[in-house]
Amino acid sequence: MLISISNLSKSFGENQILKDINLTIEDNCRYGLIGVNGAGKSTLLSIIMGELDYDDGDIYKSPNLTIGYLKQNSGLDRNSTIISEMRNAFSDIIKIEDELRLIEEKMLSYSEHNSSEYKSLMSEYSKKQSYFESMDGYNIDVKIKTVLNGLGFSDRSLETEINVLSGGEKTRLALAALLLEEPNLLILDEPTNHLDFKTLDWLENYLINSYKGSLLIVSHDRYFLDNTVENMLEIERGKMYSYNGNYSKYLVLKEERNEVLRKEYEAQQLQISQMQTYIDKNITRASTSGSAKSRVKALERMELIEKPDDDIKPIKLKFETIKEPYKDVLTVENLDITVGDRESAGGIKNICSGLNLSIKRGDKVALIGDNGIGKSSFLKVIQDIIPHQNGSVVWGKNTSVSYYEQENLNLNPDNLAINELWDRFPRIPEAQIRRVLGNVRLTKEDVYKPVKVISGGERAKLAFCIIMLEKSNVILFDEPTNHLDLPSKEILEQAMNEYDGTLLFVSHDRYLLNKVPNKIIEMTKDGFTIYDGNFEYYKQRKEWIKQKQSIETNNKVETNNSSQKSSGGYRSKEQRKAETKRKLQIAELEKMISKTEEEISALENEMTKEEVFSDYILMNEKNSELEKLNSNLEEYYDNWTKLSEEQE
Repeated sequence: MLISISNLSKSFGENQILKDINLTIEDNCRYGLIGVNGAGKSTLLSIIMGELDYDDGDIYKSPNLTIGYLKQNSGLDRNSTIISEMRNAFSDIIKIEDELRLIEEKMLSYSEHNSSEYKSLMSEYSKKQSYFESMDGYNIDVKIKTVLNGLGFSDRSLETEINVLSGGEKTRLALAALLLEEPNLLILDEPTNHLDFKTLDWLENYLINSYKGSLLIVSHDRYFLDNTVENMLEIERGKMYSYNGNYSKYLVLKEERNEVLRKEYEAQQLQISQMQTYIDKNITRASTSGSAKSRVKALERMELIEKPDDDIKPIKLKFETIKEPYKDVLTVENLDITVGDRESAGGIKNICSGLNLSIKRGDKVALIGDNGIGKSSFLKVIQDIIPHQNGSVVWGKNTSVSYYEQENLNLNPDNLAINELWDRFPRIPEAQIRRVLGNVRLTKEDVYKPVKVISGGERAKLAFCIIMLEKSNVILFDEPTNHLDLPSKEILEQAMNEYDGTLLFVSHDRYLLNKVPNKIIEMTKDGFTIYDGNFEYYKQRKEWIKQKQSIETNNKVETNNSSQKSSGGYRSKEQRKAETKRKLQIAELEKMISKTEEEISALENEMTKEEVFSDYILMNEKNSELEKLNSNLEEYYDNWTKLSEEQE
């Protein structure tokens, strides 16, 4: 056990954030922590880290506990370089390495190797070297490069100063440092921000296969939670609930729990109603007053069951259509995506060429690709929001298009929320406008706030209101889940699945990409590649293509080798000569390998003798000799393997 929390409570003024929290974090366990914004997740993490006091309860931390904590949108902001910061994770081991070098220098100054001082140094050296090896000290640079490459720094010089990196790069670098430190509890707050698909895959695999400690992850990335955790923790109304399983399992278990709670709540309410009716009828009667009073006391002692979802009402989304388009909804041919213009310093720059796409009625298509490849620009080009230089875009007859812009820049920031709808739909009665806003939990004074002051999540929901009222038969979404909490993501996903129109959407939400689309389109600078399935199918297909290419490459090599031979023998005298020479070289290498292996064995036996291992200078000489023999042996084997493959 690493951490045990018992009956922990925390309030800010009269607002109680956490109530009687109980949590045990075990060794080598993986936990996901979720809850609506403001539920108390960050408060709990701050208390665990000792950054915030708590009102009541107890926290026990194991004496051996080491914690690595990545805060949301935090990152390194120092004047050191990337490599210096990464090597700080191994400062204790590097210190031992420096001490070993100092001891070596001291030992070289002794001419008498049998002296007690020399033997004492030798003993100290042996202990430190054993510790250094046990901590895998020789592989420090390998570990650093593995993590940095995995987190997207393969094209960065290790001498790059941290203060020139972007905020996202600093966050990724902070994550790299934590992974290298290997604490026995890793707390990650929204670790998937700023990561592309490739980096996300690497991080998931690293946490699953390489990191051996416990994880506590706060994340809105449902796919990431599915792949990395085995226990879900949810803070709801200040209390904590635990579910055994990943995020998808949590959804099932929570619904089952809520169903049980609803039945218990309804049964208790019925019991209360019956008791209250009896009290009202009998409290004033002399013959039954005592019985009624006992029921009053029983009601006062009764522990009330909270109504499930009483104060956490989900949003309601329903996208409808009022007319049906023709079968061919969108046809794109040889389209180029460009940025800039002729008057700008850089002129027109082509970022993607030769795009061809056909979307049919009812398709649900997800568009993915590297950051900056032009996905958002493509959505704007096909709507004529930005011009295109080459190619054609043809919308089918009877199509009507709604567009969700990633940052909701198509909303008027100075408008009141209610006026943003009214200006667009002046004929719709106020009651209907307010009902639509109420469906996304924009109510009371919120509807009279300017668009520019409401939260990103509220602006997203306001944009959904516009789309619901437009009732278009085609919806273009650009990163629609970016500003949503988990419950709202689930509702949006359901609404997208139930929509009977056509969808084309850009998203990095892999959970959404698994649940909604019937096609994944990958966008590269060379065009579109279409995968007829969801995100899992896309991943499997990509892996299959990768393996197929590898097999074809190997087969090509084998074919080239075999083509050097004719069906009845070698094609020329020169080839027969070359084959004879190869056989002689192989035989000679086999003799050298055998001889070198015997020399290595003899030398290793010699190094076990006291007169050798107790003499530091002699031992160094023997080590150098052994390294040279091993190097020679490796070279002989490489040459033998190469010649043998040529012979085959």
